[in-house]
Amino acid sequence: MELPPSLLDRWIEQKNHANPPIEFDLASSTGPVWTLRELLALSPENELEQLLDTRISYTSAAGTIALRTAIAELEGVEADDVQVVTGASEALLILFFLAAEPGANVLLPNPAFPANSALAESLGIEVRYYNLRAENQFRVDPEEIRRLADSNTRLLLVNSPHNPTGSVMSGEEMESLHDFCFERGIQFVSDEVYHPIYHGPAMRSAARLPHATVIGDFSKALCLSGLRIGWIVDRNRTRRERYHNARNYFTITANVFGEGLAALALQHSHKIYARARDVATRNLALLDRLFAEHAGYLHCLRPGGGMTAFPWLADGTDTREFCKRLAKRGVLIVPGDCFGQPSHFRLGFAASGDRFSQAIERFAEFLHAESRQRLPASAG
Repeated sequence: MELPPSLLDRWIEQKNHANPPIEFDLASSTGPVWTLRELLALSPENELEQLLDTRISYTSAAGTIALRTAIAELEGVEADDVQVVTGASEALLILFFLAAEPGANVLLPNPAFPANSALAESLGIEVRYYNLRAENQFRVDPEEIRRLADSNTRLLLVNSPHNPTGSVMSGEEMESLHDFCFERGIQFVSDEVYHPIYHGPAMRSAARLPHATVIGDFSKALCLSGLRIGWIVDRNRTRRERYHNARNYFTITANVFGEGLAALALQHSHKIYARARDVATRNLALLDRLFAEHAGYLHCLRPGGGMTAFPWLADGTDTREFCKRLAKRGVLIVPGDCFGQPSHFRLGFAASGDRFSQAIERFAEFLHAESRQRLPASAG
């Protein structure tokens, strides 16, 4: 078993040691970061004292009942339908691991979070990609998915709001693919780590659909990536028992403090989501203005949800050197080759919070300089 180099994470890691230093992190795909003090302050109770009295021991592999109940209320399901995991990454690992049968294939979006295909292929699963194309507004093509599926297809993964493009599936698209998968015996998996952050019409979670498997976590829309807590929602008891058993082998349980803080956060999820929406909305407006001013040099489809955009250079050239030059100016974005799309780059517009306006000013200065260098020399 061999995993390919993790281009995305290795690129983002340079924000901690680059020289010259990175001042503005537009590479990260999370929302505005919370401190422990801010999180505890959401509750009028003395949460710190309760935290200090926490027994430092194993929790249940399924997750504490308090946390599963809070997640169930958020998703509109029963607590027994929830399996807690160590971030969405463990959810994906479990799902691919359980799908790894001889001759199996899975249907994944392209572009997408790079770990999806890396994990599946490392387990010997054939990956079949359905493409999210800029000329189609990065929308899912249900007919392409239907053509790719066969009797060996074990799961279809959809991601809405989508990372890195920010595209959003409609309720009708979600329901149609869910029904198709159920009819064909294919597990329908909806990665919803950016739900419910939308910049247009809000969509309902796929957790409402009877045969869907839904992945959520605290890293993206809930902006608490350091907790390393995620979840799987599944009404199918047999599948849940397999998730539980896999977790007994993989990570056993979550961090006891992380689960306690996660349960606290969900008691105040409306405040956390409101802050994320406010920051993302304000910063996206600044991003709209930037791309309008540089429309001849950059193209971008406005994200319908989430906290990332996936622009591209108008001339279609590879963006890695472009991203390196921008990093030298103290602004970090992600080159598109990390997602198999070299002419694009990913830009996160929420992690930097209120400093985003300064980052955009720096980015605009860089774009003006880049544009001047590309102007043809005057005839003489």
